[in-house]
Amino acid sequence: MSNVAIPNWNLQGVLPPINSVAPTSTDRSPYAVSLTDLVLRFGTSPDRQTIFTGFLKFRSALHAAGLVDGFQWVNGSFLEDIETTETRNPADIDIVTFYHLPDGETQETVIAAAPRLFSRTYTKKAYHVDAYFVHLNGNSPEWLVERSAYWYSMWSHRRNEQWKGYLQIGLSPADDPVAKANLDKKTNQGGQP
Repeated sequence: MSNVAIPNWNLQGVLPPINSVAPTSTDRSPYAVSLTDLVLRFGTSPDRQTIFTGFLKFRSALHAAGLVDGFQWVNGSFLEDIETTETRNPADIDIVTFYHLPDGETQETVIAAAPRLFSRTYTKKAYHVDAYFVHLNGNSPEWLVERSAYWYSMWSHRRNEQWKGYLQIGLSPADDPVAKANLDKKTNQGGQP
């Protein structure tokens, strides 16, 4: 996965879904970015930092459950300039985790070992994460295409039908310590870079 810069919000306060200069290029949503870039760009207030802290704990729990291979789609009002457009703070971060099962594990054994990770009610309360999952092995290519199309169509528009973009980050824990260090630094500086 090659990372790109996170595009600026457009006039509607959302990430652009495509590169308007080259609308048929592959430079489009979901934009592949690093976890650290996500923290640096969106960890700008105490409320956002609280959400990020929960999100990093959620990722740590996923890694502890053996889910380290895959990627996550990141979306929701967390990626929007919601403070300006709706004069409110984001309440959580929306995540779809696309993951490969650990060797020798089944979907059932992973869920049985960490059932609360797969409970949206729990993840919203404990981690500020509205969590969804798609496991990548053991399913037909047709099913994976259907699930990807579903999530793309769900996340590429706001409820008012406004088109918007979203981000993709890797599931590997390799970038998490650097992202956490940057979040801690921003938190200690009152959200400033």
